[in-house]
Amino acid sequence: MFKNIRDDLDAYKTRDPAARSKLEIFLLYSGFHAVFWYRIAHWFLKHRCHFIARLISQLTKFFTGIEIHPGAEIGRGLVIDHGTGVVIGETTVIGDDCTIYQGVTLGGTGKDCGKRHPTLGDRVMIGSGAKVLGPFKVGDDSKVASNAVLLSELPPNSTAVGVPARIVRRNGKKVCSDLDQVHIPDPVAQELCKMSICVRKLEKRIATLEAEIDCQKQSTSLNK
Repeated sequence: MFKNIRDDLDAYKTRDPAARSKLEIFLLYSGFHAVFWYRIAHWFLKHRCHFIARLISQLTKFFTGIEIHPGAEIGRGLVIDHGTGVVIGETTVIGDDCTIYQGVTLGGTGKDCGKRHPTLGDRVMIGSGAKVLGPFKVGDDSKVASNAVLLSELPPNSTAVGVPARIVRRNGKKVCSDLDQVHIPDPVAQELCKMSICVRKLEKRIATLEAEIDCQKQSTSLNK
């Protein structure tokens, strides 16, 4: 546990250009505080002190604005930059040397049991506001862009953007796609178009039925 804490300090000093000293990181960085207390809570959880683990987790959430479930598995060198609004679920697994920015959710979809949250490989970067939801893996050296919503597995050394997220770069090369950010189909417009077609069919059917009723009325009046 203490070796991981030392590795976390080294990671902040290496990857955060604003960090001037390890003492500053240790005393003032809320992201470091959240991971520091997570490691202590995780130790208590592994030793079956569930209440103490959750108590530490909730107090840390109150003071840092970062929620990390003590059941998550986090490797060495995690950097949570800024950190406000970060949520890391119970069955999340995070590899070594990952970077997470503010507003990130590593959560579930509510449809899974057991393993419900994502697994991040080594050296993964999750941009601010991104949501990674579900029990799938994000491969080593991959990136999820800011405000993206990732709902399926991401191969190693890939970059995903958008809602829902799609791969735009793999192994340093752009991935060709028939879609772009301007011409993505609008699902709402498509449904409205289908409804409009159905309404026109119903109008024609109603007009036909009304004509048949008028003919029947005229035939009845002539018979009288």
